[in-house]
Amino acid sequence: MPDSPTANGTSPGRFTTHADAALRAAGWQPGRWDIKQAEFWADALRTHVSPAGHRHAVFPAAVEAWAEFGGLHLTPTGPGRHIAPSQPHLDPLHGLHMARTLGDLGRALDTEVCPLGAESGTEALLAIDTEGRVYALDHSGDWYLGPTIDQALETLITGMQPPRLQAA
Repeated sequence: MPDSPTANGTSPGRFTTHADAALRAAGWQPGRWDIKQAEFWADALRTHVSPAGHRHAVFPAAVEAWAEFGGLHLTPTGPGRHIAPSQPHLDPLHGLHMARTLGDLGRALDTEVCPLGAESGTEALLAIDTEGRVYALDHSGDWYLGPTIDQALETLITGMQPPRLQAA
């Protein structure tokens, strides 16, 4: 039996009722952990070198996010809070050929950044940094999705408007 929502719309678990339902419909459940697949993605990214010599950074926050959520293709239903909900596909190989772009973003943020997946439809690249903060990069700019993978998934699934990253 699913958790009953509280007065503020959240379930007693990690996610709001709406986000929890979208995650479970995509195949996620508490305790999901596919480290073998996460290590495959880590090896694929580490060994890829762009024609100009750019390489991906791979670090524990990314591997942990891939182990728990990797491979999920989320298709939230209903309207979003501020914008249409996203349909993220959490497969870091969507960013395989984006090592330079992610390296540039990492330098601007004074951290390392690694691919997390992409939004279906918009093809925005999803990325995670060494602290677990999550970003989206698309044709209109770079966006901050949240300080954790959980908050970023809430933002994407519930259609909250993320703030645009500002140049320093």
